[in-house]
Amino acid sequence: MDINEYLDGYSETQQAFVQEIFDWISEKYPQLKQEVKWNQPMYTHEGTYIIAFSLSKAHMSVSPEFKGMDVFKDKIEAAGYTHSKMLFRIKYTDKVDYDLLSEMIEFNIEDKAGYTKFWRG
Repeated sequence: MDINEYLDGYSETQQAFVQEIFDWISEKYPQLKQEVKWNQPMYTHEGTYIIAFSLSKAHMSVSPEFKGMDVFKDKIEAAGYTHSKMLFRIKYTDKVDYDLLSEMIEFNIEDKAGYTKFWRG
C-alpha cells in the first residue's frame, strides 16, 4: 500500500490536512523515506523509524519514538495538543506546530544515527 491508497478512505479535508504535512516533511527532509507499514504512514531513515501518523475522524495522531514523547512533553502541551505516552493528537482544526515537528524529527534522526534496529528499545 502506498500513501495515496492509505488516504483514499478519508475526506478531502483530512487528506488535504495530512498531505500538507507530508509535503512539508518531504521538502524539508528529503533523506527520509515515506512508507506505509502496519497501516500507518511513517518516515524512516537508514532503515530505522523516525515518526508515524494515523488518521481518525477528528484528529491526526503523531507518533515519534517513546523517548521523543518524553523529551517534548512540555512543548506538546504548550502547543495545545492532547497526548498519551506514545502519541499526540492534532485536530484537523488546529494549527500545525511545524517547529515542534521539526524538532522531533531532527531529534530522532540524531538520536538514532547509526542505530540498526527499527524501534528504539
